[in-house]
Amino acid sequence: MKPRREHATNNAQSYMMTSSTWERRALFCQERWAKLLIDTLYHYRGSAYLLHDFVIMPDHIHVLPTPLTSLEKAVQFIKGGFSYRSKKELGSNMEIWQKGFSDHRIRDANDYALHVSYIHQNPVKERFCTSPNEYPYSSAHLGFKLDPAPQGLKPGPIETAAARLEAVPFQSSTSKPSNPDDDTSVLSDFETTSRKGQTA
Repeated sequence: MKPRREHATNNAQSYMMTSSTWERRALFCQERWAKLLIDTLYHYRGSAYLLHDFVIMPDHIHVLPTPLTSLEKAVQFIKGGFSYRSKKELGSNMEIWQKGFSDHRIRDANDYALHVSYIHQNPVKERFCTSPNEYPYSSAHLGFKLDPAPQGLKPGPIETAAARLEAVPFQSSTSKPSNPDDDTSVLSDFETTSRKGQTA
């Protein structure tokens, strides 16, 4: 039997979160869109979450935060914040995010290292670059300030990335955002079950 999911409140847990754009449109291949999302991530860093790693791909993002209030609230700021700012600063009224979101709770130090490696290697795997630090919209690129790895992560068994990179559906909402506090959707492109019923 699968263990019951804990409610992701302020419990000093770190998570891997993934979100896809609506209908997998390559919105973030545009520099101004990608840079605005990075600016949004950093705007809420330190107040809503600690930011350990991220990568912005053309049609999806991966973020590894430690929420300071709750995971749901951290996602509200990231997703809703960008949706709000894209309307205000980019003049866009289109749907930004795919429905639903999922997350993976970081279990131990090895699990953390595997997910950081996945984030860094994502653009290399898709042949956007040959080395992680060459991709400008990744925390592996030089110049990005990040919060250190979470304290207290216990050593874990060495496993392959394929065995550990799995996500679990989290929470959903049916409200449509009108400001940065109203969007909670994250959709993982890991091999996982997506949670339905949330718009962004």
